[in-house]
Amino acid sequence: VQLQASGGGLVQAGDSLRLSCAASGRALRDYVVGWFRAVPGKEREFVATISRSGVYRDYADSVKGRFTSSRDNAKNTVYLQMSSLRPEDTAVYYCAAAWRSHSNVRLYTPESYSTWGQGTLVTVSS
Repeated sequence: VQLQASGGGLVQAGDSLRLSCAASGRALRDYVVGWFRAVPGKEREFVATISRSGVYRDYADSVKGRFTSSRDNAKNTVYLQMSSLRPEDTAVYYCAAAWRSHSNVRLYTPESYSTWGQGTLVTVSS
């Protein structure tokens, strides 16, 4: 599967953005999807994970209550809805996918994922 992340941009604090992660090549419904973000000088940080079924979702404490991940397997796309954005959310956001046979699995570390999108930059100004 190949992934294409999009939707990043420059916004003000308090604004919202929706990132998309579109898959091609294989059915995304067979994959756990994760969102990570990276800033220069820091390790890639876990943001969210969503199970194959879309029923189970987990978030980093720093984004819980503000970010929501969802998926539309018919469109082969996963979304990250980001609200109440803060300057500290500024980063390059990546989506990643990992094939798993169980539909409720979630994955939290970069090493768990085998396929990555190219990243999309989110900049939040104060």
